[in-house]
Amino acid sequence: MSENISRKNGLRIPNEIPNVKNNKESYDEKLEVAKAVAEAQEKIFKEEIVEELLDTDEDTKTPYDSSELIVITKAKKLAAYVITITEKSPKRFRAVFVNRMQNYCLDCLENLIEANSIKMDSIKNKERRRECQRVAFLKLKLLGYVSFLALENECILKKQYKQISLQISDCINLLVAWRKSDANRK
Repeated sequence: MSENISRKNGLRIPNEIPNVKNNKESYDEKLEVAKAVAEAQEKIFKEEIVEELLDTDEDTKTPYDSSELIVITKAKKLAAYVITITEKSPKRFRAVFVNRMQNYCLDCLENLIEANSIKMDSIKNKERRRECQRVAFLKLKLLGYVSFLALENECILKKQYKQISLQISDCINLLVAWRKSDANRK
């Protein structure tokens, strides 16, 4: 599917949903997802077995015109991880911690994508973009705090909290770098 969302093209909604087998995920992305899922399900990860499962003969490279920011990719991986691990959480926490953690992930992702779609051609747009980045930063901080509370109440495991914290810190560092880059642009 060569039609991507970009600042130039706008949003192009496909007429039909493409086959998932023919997606353009890279091998490394598929491997990272497999690792995260194995860790979330508390299974031993064996790269050799996963390599056999992933059909590397297909064209799985990301297209050259793909221009997604790394912070958005990391936020997507964080959201996928949080959703995967919270599926196993006890029922009594699903309305409190699970819902809140998943919503913070999705809200953060929404704000990052919105910020990336705003052109920096006017002062008003720069402020809107900066505000979206600020809200995404806030959602990441709130996710960190709620996941800490979930750990204390035994909704998630310590190793899951550690993984969430590492991914949040990666996203925050990339977001701060993005904001600095925007500030240096004239």
